[in-house]
Amino acid sequence: QVHLVESGGGSVQAGGSLRLSCVVSGASISYYCLGWFRQAPGKKREGVAAINSDGNTNYADSVKGRFTVSRDDAKNTLYLQMNSLKPEDTAMYYCAADFGRRWPGLSEYQYNDWGQGTQVTVSS
Repeated sequence: QVHLVESGGGSVQAGGSLRLSCVVSGASISYYCLGWFRQAPGKKREGVAAINSDGNTNYADSVKGRFTVSRDDAKNTLYLQMNSLKPEDTAMYYCAADFGRRWPGLSEYQYNDWGQGTQVTVSS
């Protein structure tokens, strides 16, 4: 089991940018598939972006072309660069880890370890 801590959330105006970070401890992320998820009030948690140990990435249609997921295995850290933010991106953002060399899926059921979340608020 690994421990994940997100940071980088905040309040921005529409069109702005934020970069989320997720520092992982307890094991090397080299063998993990990592993902970003979000949950807005009253809505189900949804997958946003994921990246596996081979560097393959997967994005939700709603964020393609605006968000970029990346990882730095030397720093045991996952990132999410979010550009051209929209009010509908407002949510609590969570990072998650799945041990194994798998396709970077966007289903929450693939991931076993989760962070506590960081809030992102986009105003119009």
